Amino acid sequence: MPLFDMPVDQLPAYTSSATEPKDFEGYWDETIAVARAFPLAASFTPTENLLTVIDSFDVTFAGFDGAPIKGWLHLPSNRIAGERLPVVVQFIGYSGGRGLIQQDTAWAQAGYAHFVMDTRGQGYGGLLGETADPHPSAGDVAYPGLMTRGVNSRESYYYRRVYVDAFRAIEAAQSHSEVDAAKVIVTGISQGGGLAIAAAGLTTGRLDGVIALMADVPFLQDFPRSIDIAPRGPYPEIASFLNRHRTSYDSVLDVLNYYDGVHFAGRCTVPALYSCAGMDDVCPPSTVYASFNNYGTAAPRPPVKEMEYYRFNNHEGGQEHHRLRQLHYVADLLAG
Repeated sequence: MPLFDMPVDQLPAYTSSATEPKDFEGYWDETIAVARAFPLAASFTPTENLLTVIDSFDVTFAGFDGAPIKGWLHLPSNRIAGERLPVVVQFIGYSGGRGLIQQDTAWAQAGYAHFVMDTRGQGYGGLLGETADPHPSAGDVAYPGLMTRGVNSRESYYYRRVYVDAFRAIEAAQSHSEVDAAKVIVTGISQGGGLAIAAAGLTTGRLDGVIALMADVPFLQDFPRSIDIAPRGPYPEIASFLNRHRTSYDSVLDVLNYYDGVHFAGRCTVPALYSCAGMDDVCPPSTVYASFNNYGTAAPRPPVKEMEYYRFNNHEGGQEHHRLRQLHYVADLLAG
């Protein structure tokens, strides 16, 4: 895949055309308040993983509308009794779920608590999922996939539920007795990166404890441009829907504007490490930079932010090289 997006030297100055809705903050205040009316009810059931260095727990907690959301919590087995561990809360890429119990325990291997959120209605591709999306809008007219599920209304849009689930996943991770609730790092690749950005933005002024964000080739950023230029899914689901619903563009964009990661990024106040791939035809680099360039702009004091740019990679991004970069990043962050 050749470089197809704007020239590399223009990316640091690019800003999204998405304009934040005037009631954006109030809408999410109300949404989070409604979600918190349901008891979190986080449970952690010790579960055999056949790994000698990791202890794992099958997690359930109440997400949007009180629906049960699954997850994994992994802890290093050599942890010191009574010591609380920093926790990495991880969100998963589009179509994937939390996976099998032993599939990804890397952060626990590094000595941290590692919380993996299942994604409602997903887990049919890549990684196994076990959380349903029981919302009635699942039966609305939509293009196959999840990008247009419930898109006729901001209240019924699919990602309203998932963003709330991500917020509550942080609360669930913090509730465990061996987790240091004041040292939460949120992370994810693709959709997972987008959920990490949304969750970090939603916690600002609503939940203490998040100290850093790592968003790897994040999805759900800069919807107006992404829909226009991304040649490979999932953004084309929206374009395909609008191909037949030809008078719905403005109304659909109005809904998506409440879920655009660019707006959540602007609210973030914690240090961030982003990554971007120059040949990414799923999450085009300009859309990732739209989020990065807006990151922390609404904060009283702009947070430190860093970008790793992988010029010759597609949506796989930096892979093992970037994981090593993240391991150094977290270690340095916690070392002060």
